Amino acid sequence: MGGVARLAKQLGHTVSGTDANTYPPMSTQLEALDVQLFEGYSPSNIPEQTDVVIVGNTISRGNPELEAALTRRMRYTSGAQWLSENVLQGRWVLAVAGTHGKTTTASLLAWILHHNQLNPGYLIGGVPENFGESARLGSEPFFVIEADEYDTAFFDKRSKFVHYHPDTLVLNNLEFDHADIFDSLDDIKCQFHHLLRTVPQTGCVLFNQDSPALLETLEMGCWSATQSFSNTIQDEMPSDQHSDWSLRKLKQDGSSFVVKYKDAEFQINWNLLGDHNIANGLAGIAAAHHAGIPLANACESLSSFKSVKRRLELLGTPSGISVYDDFAHHPTAISETLNALRAYVGDAKIIAVLEPRSNTMKQGTHQNTLADSLAVADEVYFYKNPEMKWNADTLKSKTTHLVDSTQSMVNAIAKHAASGDHVLIMSNGGFENLHQRLLSVL
Repeated sequence: MGGVARLAKQLGHTVSGTDANTYPPMSTQLEALDVQLFEGYSPSNIPEQTDVVIVGNTISRGNPELEAALTRRMRYTSGAQWLSENVLQGRWVLAVAGTHGKTTTASLLAWILHHNQLNPGYLIGGVPENFGESARLGSEPFFVIEADEYDTAFFDKRSKFVHYHPDTLVLNNLEFDHADIFDSLDDIKCQFHHLLRTVPQTGCVLFNQDSPALLETLEMGCWSATQSFSNTIQDEMPSDQHSDWSLRKLKQDGSSFVVKYKDAEFQINWNLLGDHNIANGLAGIAAAHHAGIPLANACESLSSFKSVKRRLELLGTPSGISVYDDFAHHPTAISETLNALRAYVGDAKIIAVLEPRSNTMKQGTHQNTLADSLAVADEVYFYKNPEMKWNADTLKSKTTHLVDSTQSMVNAIAKHAASGDHVLIMSNGGFENLHQRLLSVL
């Protein structure tokens, strides 16, 4: 929604908005744009002269501002529908969908197009460090968008991405998530099938052939050209299972790899770590190539890609202790992030700090796989979110500590961390500003 506000501002509109909590980096970005921010919902936050109220998908009936908009019979729409009608019309839309990697893949795809002088528009659910802002109108024709499967609004329970009508569609992976709105993986596959129905015959669907759920979704129907990609070493697979796009890792930490397409191979050396980011890079290159970027140019662009805020972002090294911020909140993402850090730091001590903040995590959907996803860490501090609907005591062990308050967490980590250690803080929210508080104490 912050990105939508930025795009509306760039189109010349006067914009204001409300959230339950506002925090950087989005709050500072919006304030710099002269977008008036309100923290806490009230009917008085909506100006009488408002032309349209754009309702975010976290807003439900009973919200005082939504109720006021309905009572006043104000014109309202969803963020996804507003984008479709006001930004995406007439553009070549490159959409990145999947359970994991959407933000990074969309960011690097936008960077490849930008690096090749195409000035793309984009809307990304994070802040790409190369751009320093989450959204930009850019110039026609290209527009890159992070395509989320979460529902659209209180009045539209389709996934947001059905509004985007992409010409180039990346399907990164597919797992069960968002247990608050989906009952099963089949429900999510159905929404992805609806997305496939919106891609024109002249478009292209780029899919991860290592994801069984994506293959099952494609079997439900696809009317566009397809290309497959894989981060599995192709030499170890039967020839009939080879993907169109593949890679070969040169360094264990993922900082160097080779991209293979048809008879061409190009080496990439970049700043990102982990097998999951190599897969994101391969998908981004493939999408850029479909948009007309020569393969050599696309690969060369990645060497200057800086990553995304809150994606294994090193915040500082006070007292020789490295403190990282990461958005991981699903067991697969937690495991991939920890594995990437382990490959980078070797035998150094890793202290994992996790906030179970998403609705899926609070419901306990992944509680049985959570311990395994944290196994790479030497020590774990798990925040016992009071909104959790399951008993986290099953996670407690000699190396996993359950902590009731973020202040206790700061105190414990500061007491036990030593020079050379790596503290990885994982949350998809503000985490009560734990990151900066810990940096200050250290």
